[in-house]
Amino acid sequence: MPDHPKQPVIVLLTSHWVTMAGVALVTLAGFSWLFALPANIRGNVSNPYIGLLTFIAIPVVFFAGLALIPIGIALGRRKAAEALSTPIDRRAAWRRAGMFFAIMTMANLVIGSQLTYRAVEHMETTQFCGQSCHVMKPEFTAHLLPPHQQIACATCHIVPGATGWIRAKMAGTNQLLAVTFNTFPRPIESGLESNRLVSSADTCEQCHARGKVIGPRLRMHSSFKDDETNTRTETVLMMLVGGGNTGGIHGAHMGPGVRIRYAASDKKRQTIPWVEYSNGGATRTYLADGTTPDAARALPTFEMQCVDCHNRAAHSFELAEHAVDHAMATARISATLPFVKKTGVELLKATYSSEDDAAQKIPARLNTFYQQKYGDIWAKRSNDVQLAGQALLAIYRSNVFPDLKVTWGTYPNNVGHIDDPGCFRCHDGGHSTADKKVITQDCSTCHQMLATDEADPAILKTLGLGEAPK
Repeated sequence: MPDHPKQPVIVLLTSHWVTMAGVALVTLAGFSWLFALPANIRGNVSNPYIGLLTFIAIPVVFFAGLALIPIGIALGRRKAAEALSTPIDRRAAWRRAGMFFAIMTMANLVIGSQLTYRAVEHMETTQFCGQSCHVMKPEFTAHLLPPHQQIACATCHIVPGATGWIRAKMAGTNQLLAVTFNTFPRPIESGLESNRLVSSADTCEQCHARGKVIGPRLRMHSSFKDDETNTRTETVLMMLVGGGNTGGIHGAHMGPGVRIRYAASDKKRQTIPWVEYSNGGATRTYLADGTTPDAARALPTFEMQCVDCHNRAAHSFELAEHAVDHAMATARISATLPFVKKTGVELLKATYSSEDDAAQKIPARLNTFYQQKYGDIWAKRSNDVQLAGQALLAIYRSNVFPDLKVTWGTYPNNVGHIDDPGCFRCHDGGHSTADKKVITQDCSTCHQMLATDEADPAILKTLGLGEAPK
């Protein structure tokens, strides 16, 4: 029998320094989590790194501590065995030890499961996806604009179910490695470009029914000329959206029985040399001018879905001209400042080494322009000029990210055909079948032009909308 006093088995089992280190880590992580959790539950935390700390870093420390505790116990078991001299001592001590570890295990399971659940939940938030990783800043900035700014990233980018979740996390791990080793592409590839798109039937069509009849929609666009008075004009058109069996844009492409496949010769899918259209059993194949069947068969093919046209539905970027038009139409830039449209676009399209460089030069150069060219206007309306400079800077910051090589037109928008080929990727009049049937380019198929760049369209009065704002 050992001559030293008997010690409680808990003390003996946890006396090894490895066990004590594990207990210290678990205690530190547990209390840190308890202090940080209330702020996250209340939703008062705006810093994305707090979420990383609470639901990623702290759980790592917590589980590392749990792993060290049994290792230390195993290393210290010989000392415990020597201290337990009699069978009675052993049974009583092990009973107390069992009760202790059962209680602690239950507590750890509760804390651990909550940490794990909250970690997974946090990793699917817009904050985590867009702000924890700086390479996603352009997409996060664009996501702040309507109409999907309230939709979480995971809602559209992860297929429902366990399989979709696992695939998303595997892809996220690869992206994390690319960021860690600085091997990610600049600019970040779009979903179309990288083939990371999930089926619209599993994402978009959970909210937007394919067979819904939408009907015609009125659309108005204000633009300003590059002259001194920034002459305003209006374009008014009726979009024949349709849907279901009613035809129109949606019905023709996604209606019952319609199936469209296409081949693309570039990663961004802006050049489409081959199209196959099926409807009710009849199939037609269209080739772009100069494309041979053999060349088309060698290209990757895709089945058309919502995101082939609505590819920037939640992350839309503007071109400089249209962004300035919109700012002037909504009075963020005064349209009465001479040459503000022309000068503003020139300043936006200039090259800047960084966002900070643009922040210094865009407002300053606009001020200089009016000070030198229109001194009298500057003297009376310097506040309007400064507000215009800040509006231009806001436009720049929403669309250009020099460090990630994102600039005007980096990400094409396939809705329409004004800024990018869009509809004209197929509806260019150059895609035909073997018997010379052509994919239509008739404007009236998709919309009716009610006014085109008119200063005071009569249609606005007819519709009871009055004159265009000046």
